Amino acid sequence: MFARRIAVVGAGYVGLTTAACLAHLGHRVVCADIDVAKVERLQAGDIGILEPRLADLVAEGTAAGRLQFCVGAAAAVARRDEDPVEVLFLCVPTPMGDGGAADLAAVEAVAAEVRHLIPAGCVVVTKSTVPVGTANRTRTLLRRRDVAVVANPEFLREGSAVHDFLNPDRIVVGSDQQDAAERVAALYSRLGAPTVLTDAASAEMVKYAANAFLAIKLSYVNALAELCDVLGADVADVTEGMGHDRRIGAAFLAPGPGWGGSCLPKDTSALVQVAAAAGLDFPLVSAGIDTNTRQREIMVGKVREAVGPLTGARIGMLGLTFKAGTDDLRDSPALAVAELLAAEGAELTAYDPGCPAAVPGVTDAVTVADDVMRAAKDADALVVLTEWPEFRQLDWNALGGVVGRRVVVDTRNLLDPDVLRRAGFSWIGVGRR
Repeated sequence: MFARRIAVVGAGYVGLTTAACLAHLGHRVVCADIDVAKVERLQAGDIGILEPRLADLVAEGTAAGRLQFCVGAAAAVARRDEDPVEVLFLCVPTPMGDGGAADLAAVEAVAAEVRHLIPAGCVVVTKSTVPVGTANRTRTLLRRRDVAVVANPEFLREGSAVHDFLNPDRIVVGSDQQDAAERVAALYSRLGAPTVLTDAASAEMVKYAANAFLAIKLSYVNALAELCDVLGADVADVTEGMGHDRRIGAAFLAPGPGWGGSCLPKDTSALVQVAAAAGLDFPLVSAGIDTNTRQREIMVGKVREAVGPLTGARIGMLGLTFKAGTDDLRDSPALAVAELLAAEGAELTAYDPGCPAAVPGVTDAVTVADDVMRAAKDADALVVLTEWPEFRQLDWNALGGVVGRRVVVDTRNLLDPDVLRRAGFSWIGVGRR
């Protein structure tokens, strides 16, 4: 494999992971962002996000001279002291816009900025999650016949992004120009992963199709857990029985307070909008979204059932991030539940291993403590909302001495009920006997 000269525009989860991992694979990479302060932090070795191994790879790449950071896409593309850029990755944000469609303003802005700067023969790669047709639209915006556009969706889970990049289930590359698609696929050749070479539209559809499927699977198991609660069945045994079926698999069969984060909410809504724009309904995905919204209300109902009226009730929240292993609060189901609890008059104090004591935009409704004992003090109930492994190791006897009532509502079915009962706590799970 030949080392390539690569530019990555965007230094968020996807862009920074892509840049660091490509440098780790031996390529020469420059990563650009419009946030001057972020670039300065990255140049100083501060990645600013909680993501296992990522800081180490950034340090490795910068020390070896294979990874650099700069401000702005133009600076990344037009570096006169370097060989011409061969591959340009677009890893900019594509947030949910009006009506649920993806907002492509950042993609379009970068295309306009670099259109005259991209060297002939360069391949532009859309790595951000984008609607079907974006590669073709990008080609139109660039108005460069000597530049190819390739769709190469990412499949990175926050909290394991580096592992997922370096140990992928598959590499998906789509373009109407076969040679360009093969050049991009070759960047990953050391990984030995199955590679799907297809057209751009199909590659773009793969990302939406995969994430919507996972979201529907989660909504299904949450609905199943509600039914188990009513019928007296145990969802843990039910999902174990299901998971042994190789056609189903055990992944994404854990009930909880609902799915969230930066991908599933955005991608499911975008897929519904893509279908609507094509004149089609997608009721299956829409139902999954509705089920997910309702799941937060069901969790609040469990808390209400455990403590009675919520007005003035003190609730200790264990977890704020949308999943363990990250400090990301975007579309966190924990925050959605907190908002509903606060609306009913509950007083909320939270502890999360991934969050500092002060969290902008959160502390209005929730007091964030830097210690689990402070979050638990005088609580009428402790509510587990994020599946941090650390919560399994808590000293429940000590917590029992500071809470107001020994009640735990475990929305993740994370804890061992027997351990809690021996400490005098009542334990309420999701779909569990």
